[in-house]
Amino acid sequence: MKKAVYPGSFDPVTYGHMDIAKRALKVFDKLVILVSDNPNKAGLFTAIEKKDLIEKVLDEYSDSIEVIISHDLTVNETKRLGATHIVRGLRAVTDFEYEFQLTHANRVLDKTIDSVFFMTAHKYSYLSSTTVKEIAQFKGELSHFVPELVKDAIIKKMKENQ
Repeated sequence: MKKAVYPGSFDPVTYGHMDIAKRALKVFDKLVILVSDNPNKAGLFTAIEKKDLIEKVLDEYSDSIEVIISHDLTVNETKRLGATHIVRGLRAVTDFEYEFQLTHANRVLDKTIDSVFFMTAHKYSYLSSTTVKEIAQFKGELSHFVPELVKDAIIKKMKENQ
C-alpha cells in the first residue's frame, strides 16, 4: 500500500487543500493529513478544531484519509507513520522556491522520504488560508473559498475573538 503524508497548518482548510488531498488519492492508497501544531504560531483554530473540520469536509474519503495532529518534524512523522512520500501543493513560483529548500532539507534529514508536488487547480491558485482569514475579518463572502461548515466555523470563531 502506497502511503503519503500531506502536512500543513490548515488554518482553515480551504477548497485548495481539499483539491490537493483528493488528487493525491489518485496516486496514493492512503493519505495522512498532518495538522502541524506549531506552538510558535497563533492560529485562528486550535489543532483539534482544524482536525475536526478536515475530517468533516473530507468525510466521504474517510476510508483513505486519516487526519492526525503533529508536534514533530514532518519528515520524522512521515517515517514513523510508514509513509514514503510527503505531498505538497504549489500555487506559484514563490511556493516552488520555498518547497525546493524544504525538500532538500528533508532529504538531508531522511533520504528515504521523497516529496511529490501537485500544482493547485488554476481556480485555487490565488487561495490561501491567510487570504480567507483576511476576507473573513472584513466580513467578505467566503463561499468561494471554503465549504459552508468551515465558513460557519470561521464566522463563529471571529465573533468569539472580538
